[in-house]
Amino acid sequence: MAKRDFYEVLGVQKGANDDELKKAYRKLAMKLHPDRNPGDAKAEAQFKEVNEAYDVLKDAEKRAAYDRFGHAAFEGGPGGAGGFGGGFGGGGGFEDMFADIFGQFTGRGRGGSPGRGADLRQEITITLEEAFAGVKKTLRVPSAVQCEACNGSGAESGQPQMATCTTCQGAGKIRSQQGFFLVERPCHTCGGTGRTIKNPCKVCLGAGRVQRDRTLNVTIPAGVEDGTRIRLSGEGEAGVRGAPAGDLYVDVGVRQHALFQREGANILVRVPLRMTQAALGGHIEVPSIDGGRSRVTIPSGTQTGNSFRLRGKGMSVLRSTQRGDMYVQVVVETPQNLTAKQKELLEAFEAEAVKGGKSSPESEGFFAKVKEFWDGLGR
Repeated sequence: MAKRDFYEVLGVQKGANDDELKKAYRKLAMKLHPDRNPGDAKAEAQFKEVNEAYDVLKDAEKRAAYDRFGHAAFEGGPGGAGGFGGGFGGGGGFEDMFADIFGQFTGRGRGGSPGRGADLRQEITITLEEAFAGVKKTLRVPSAVQCEACNGSGAESGQPQMATCTTCQGAGKIRSQQGFFLVERPCHTCGGTGRTIKNPCKVCLGAGRVQRDRTLNVTIPAGVEDGTRIRLSGEGEAGVRGAPAGDLYVDVGVRQHALFQREGANILVRVPLRMTQAALGGHIEVPSIDGGRSRVTIPSGTQTGNSFRLRGKGMSVLRSTQRGDMYVQVVVETPQNLTAKQKELLEAFEAEAVKGGKSSPESEGFFAKVKEFWDGLGR
């Protein structure tokens, strides 16, 4: 099945800026994340599609290549190469484009020398309380690590004796004809270096690295938001034969809370009030994200939707000692399952309220406008 347009996948226009891309990605990633859709194969496939689209469009160079050549910019073979047809006017531009693209995927740059290791990405989900206070998490990361047997050199003796690669004849690249086009890829035998080791290490077979699970401790700072990406420099895959390691990117997700709704650094909590509480006024006690309790004064006549601001009771602000505010929004609850006596008392209250005419100003004002409307229509 043909791939969908990356802009369509994220639901943004082609000219979308970085903030718009990031906002669209966060929204979709949170909605489709496997943790929220266990066992849903369709959601998992869409999640991967969203990640692939964002990985390309967030990178200026990859995005430029995609805008010009579409999906063909990142595909090999006759179909992929065809996507570049007519796009270069001589002077080696065609080879440069392929060297750049394949260099990004293999961790090698131009010139045939082994490059840094690949970057890795891990996802982690934390609670809102952990996002408020900050937390340390342990990650299990499967990756390529430096071979201990040869100290990353790739040679059995630790001192590699090099020979010219017989596959690419020292060029570090292999060319193949794809229709009208000449496609160039890094040599699979020497890894693009142009040279091979005469006495390769028996453990890593000359690569200088082996696959192994690592355990890493990650510090999540207080105030982190859902969708934040943390970069751990040098914690990605080890490079080939002692080359620098890549980076590890940790994408942080924050679970929804049963009581609190986060809005940036502020927190909203909705509190139901009995009708009598709202009418008579009083005091209520509400929890805060730090585990404390706050006393809120409810004035008489409080209506649904009224909110009360508690300064400094919200979320921690990232890289700051400040905190946001907490807003307590009340919802007046209509009583149910009334006894006969309660109904009698309410009916008496309603009769008195109608006589007085000033106990429900919003209701009276609304119905006064309704009457004016109908009078204007002659009804």
